[in-house]
Amino acid sequence: MALEKAVIHNLDTNEDVGVLFNPKEYIIEKRTPWKEQEIQGLDSPAVEFTLGERKRLSMELFFDTSEEKSDVRAFTDKIEELMLVNADQHRPPLLLFTWGNLQFRCVLEDLVQRFTMFLNDGTPVRAILKVLFKEYSSAASQIKEKPRHSSDHTKRIILQEGESLSSLSAREYEDPAQWRVIADANGIDDPMNVEVGTPLRLPPLY
Repeated sequence: MALEKAVIHNLDTNEDVGVLFNPKEYIIEKRTPWKEQEIQGLDSPAVEFTLGERKRLSMELFFDTSEEKSDVRAFTDKIEELMLVNADQHRPPLLLFTWGNLQFRCVLEDLVQRFTMFLNDGTPVRAILKVLFKEYSSAASQIKEKPRHSSDHTKRIILQEGESLSSLSAREYEDPAQWRVIADANGIDDPMNVEVGTPLRLPPLY
């Protein structure tokens, strides 16, 4: 059984943009950069996670209308339109690339068109499009899918009368057993002997 045809679905207009031929392959990339912190006296810099990068889906799409002797741009222009600003949304459209069990919610961020065959009058009848889709996911949907157990940023507080690392952990992380995270972040050896008024860093949990 032949593999079903790849489709680019415009989520804004609910329209499908088909490809003439399925790609021979596709590449999915994901990077998670860490920021280096220069701290004097260490053999190597400390690192801190700041912000993840979106997944990238790249491939080449092949279009050929040489048998029909028609302009291949009737198909390639539809791909290019996926990068143009929508007058109602004030942005290019949101897309869903579907091929078999691959479902990739994205935007088309990069397009390179190469025309390789022409009729005698110069009409292009064959083209190879190099496309790069980048993952699209709103902040609300990301938080809903993966709820955070703490703030995304390090907090700084002053230990108040009656507070302990365990009580801080219960309040900030909803788990008193995470007091070790606070102790490690502040170089505390004895969690039972922290003076009132001590400034503390409360790092995020990942």
